[in-house]
Amino acid sequence: MSDCNTRIIAPSVLASDWGQVGAEVKRADEAGADWIHLDVMDGHFVENISFGPQFVSAVRPHTELTLDVHLMITHPNKYLEEFVKAGSDRITVHVESDHDVSATLASIGEAGCGRGLALNPATPFEEVLPFLDQIDLLLVMTVVPGFGGQSFMEEETMPKVAAASAYRDEHGLEYHIEVDGGIDAETVHIAGKHGSNVMVAGTALYGKDDMAGAIQQMRE
Repeated sequence: MSDCNTRIIAPSVLASDWGQVGAEVKRADEAGADWIHLDVMDGHFVENISFGPQFVSAVRPHTELTLDVHLMITHPNKYLEEFVKAGSDRITVHVESDHDVSATLASIGEAGCGRGLALNPATPFEEVLPFLDQIDLLLVMTVVPGFGGQSFMEEETMPKVAAASAYRDEHGLEYHIEVDGGIDAETVHIAGKHGSNVMVAGTALYGKDDMAGAIQQMRE
């Protein structure tokens, strides 16, 4: 696992031009991205539908970067094998989804993927406490999941990032702390100050002509 204090920039393909997704993934790669973030939505767990494992497998040949796959779906355990086969390097599931969280995390690890756990802005930090010693990454959603372009929810989410960072230090754990939603050149520093090191950004990166400059700005 890479150092949990190293800042990692993960452009979200959700904000890219899907009509030329291969070129868009390469653009992020060449601009200096660390990971590629893929948001999977099923229209049930969240009020939106994005893409499934076939899309992940379409992205895979275009980059050797880590594919950071975020499953916003009701029954993630039922689809793990398909997402592993599609080329996911890291799979994040929600604590709020309908599944045995520990068993799902164990299955992800057994498949050789990084084990991620996510929580929504309305979910108390205490909900993820039983699982923090079973994960490689904690994703604190900084908007209500489902749609891009929302504003960063600082008051609701930054205390959770800080709590996750403190808990990790107190218990000698090594999970990354990822934030996703409303991340741009300003909010990235707020999240970093509270203890997050993995920054998922969509329009703030894919919406820029100079993605390399935008990534560098987020890194600094």
